Amino acid sequence: MAARRTGPHPLDPRSLRWKITALVVLACAAVAVVIGVLVHRATAERGERTGRDLAVAQLVAAQQEFSRTGRRPDNASLESRAGLPGPLVRALDGSQTAGEYALWYDVKAPNWYWMWAAAPVEDGRVLTVRTDMSATVRSLQLLDRSIVKAALAALAVVVPLTVLAAERMNRRLRHGSRTARRIADGDLDARIGRRGRARDEITEMSAAVDGMAVALQDRLSAEKRFTADVAHELRTPLMGLVTAAGLLPEDDEAAGLVRTQVRALRGLVEDLLEVSRLDAGAESARLDEVPLGDLVEEVSAKGEGGVRLRLAGPATVRTDPRRVERILTNLLANAHRHGTAPVEVTVTGSRITVRDHGPGFPGALLADGPQRFRTGAAERGQGHGLGLTIATGQAAVLGARLAFANAPGGGALATLDLPGP
Repeated sequence: MAARRTGPHPLDPRSLRWKITALVVLACAAVAVVIGVLVHRATAERGERTGRDLAVAQLVAAQQEFSRTGRRPDNASLESRAGLPGPLVRALDGSQTAGEYALWYDVKAPNWYWMWAAAPVEDGRVLTVRTDMSATVRSLQLLDRSIVKAALAALAVVVPLTVLAAERMNRRLRHGSRTARRIADGDLDARIGRRGRARDEITEMSAAVDGMAVALQDRLSAEKRFTADVAHELRTPLMGLVTAAGLLPEDDEAAGLVRTQVRALRGLVEDLLEVSRLDAGAESARLDEVPLGDLVEEVSAKGEGGVRLRLAGPATVRTDPRRVERILTNLLANAHRHGTAPVEVTVTGSRITVRDHGPGFPGALLADGPQRFRTGAAERGQGHGLGLTIATGQAAVLGARLAFANAPGGGALATLDLPGP
């Protein structure tokens, strides 16, 4: 059967739930950063504009008082350009052409925030005022901390909600993948079904998988009915051929060829009938206590071609000897037909292994199991592909496990594990 492929564990960071959560967290963080930057800049610009307006108002009031009294106001300074900070002098020089005042924001973090306003007066002196901007800066810092706290609080709410919402979707996807694996393993009655009231892409995918399973089941049922019908329809004319072949002369070469081909056709029809019974579930095991070593030795002796038999502590098992014989006969026939001598049979406890030294089983058989009318690789010879299909079906009737692999040293290896004693 095909190897099972399982996705990451729900707690694995590679799972879809955590990927969705990470994307939501990144999106929320990006939105918080953008909003925080915009609010910070708008608030900073508004605070600086307010500081400028206040400094200008103080400067205008100081100019009016200086013009009226001729004395320096208490909240202003009157000094020469040489005593002023360089940036303020340059700003003042740039504003003289328009006859305006000059503004300069003096920032020396973390404790020095002043808004300067200056205007030239008589005698080349400059009237200046300073406005303390520390309160505005502290308000801005408090706003930044509040934005960060609000973003963290929002994430503390959004992340669990996202995990819960993503887990519900993840659970639906895991249910769908488990059901798809069951269908791939042969359980064609498995269906995903509709879970909940959601009408989304997962629902559409589930409906598509269920529709595929129904179509596959119908197609396989039609194939099984066709196989059974063909086998039953061929049975009557085949018996006529067998009877007619028996009437042909024994010493005629052409008659011998006809009898050989009729026997091959009879074997094929019997195999088809057996497959159809297995498909229909009409077979049941008749259990008995069987010494496995003796049974395998007897079957190996009756088979065509040489067999190397090795008994390593064979057990007495409760099974159907006729079906075990049928399985072993088909495995030996497959090994002789498609493999290379020597063919080795080993019995260990309730396990039987059959190994040849040919090219081994083809990859398609190892991946998907035996398929009727498919022999796999060309180097394994010709055949109708029913022997291993029948062996697998008979093993299922016995409740046994039949596995196919390629031996490390080369050759095909089939292992039959019967229920223990």
